[in-house]
Amino acid sequence: MEPGRAPSCAPPPFACVAPALFLGNARTAGESELLARAGVTLCINVSRQQPDPRAPGVAALRVPVFDDPAEDLLAHLEPTCAAMEAAVRDGGACLVYCKNGRSRSATVCTAYLMRHRGLSLAQAFEAVKRARPVAEPNPGFWSQLQQYEDLLRPQPCRPPAPPGTVLPSEDHPTECSEDPVERA
Repeated sequence: MEPGRAPSCAPPPFACVAPALFLGNARTAGESELLARAGVTLCINVSRQQPDPRAPGVAALRVPVFDDPAEDLLAHLEPTCAAMEAAVRDGGACLVYCKNGRSRSATVCTAYLMRHRGLSLAQAFEAVKRARPVAEPNPGFWSQLQQYEDLLRPQPCRPPAPPGTVLPSEDHPTECSEDPVERA
C-alpha cells in the first residue's frame, strides 16, 4: 500500500455465511487462488449465463435460472442443498454465486441454512444478510423461500380414524411423512 493511502473499504471477495459456506459473485468464482485458500470444493453457479469456475479440484453445479421473480428456483432447492451438504460432509466448502451475489445465490444460501442447519427463514436470511449486506432475494424468490419454509415445517399428525370410518379422500393422511419435503 502506498504511504498515506487509506486501506480499501471494499468487501471481501466472498462472504463466509457459515462454516464451509461462502456467498459471492461470478468474478470471485473465477479466482482459483481464493477458492483454494478457502478450501472450496464445490461451486454452485446460480445462473444461466455466468461461467463455471475452472479451478483444479473444484466441482461445479449449475442451477440454470435468471434473476426473474417468475423463475422457479424452488424446484432446484432440494437437490442443490443436498449437493452442498455432501460437499461439507466430505470436508470441503461450498461457494454459491450468481452474477452479483445478491438475489439468486442469497436465496440458495438461505434455503441451505433452513434445510441443513434447522434455521427459520428469518434466522437464515439474517445470517446471510449479516455476512453479505447486499443480499436481497427478489420478491418471487422470497415467496419461494416462504413456501420452502412451509414444506420444511413439521406437520402435525392426526391419529388413525376409528375402524369403519370412511375418509373422504387420500388428501387426509393418517401418518406423517418422515421427510416433510416429500409432501410437496
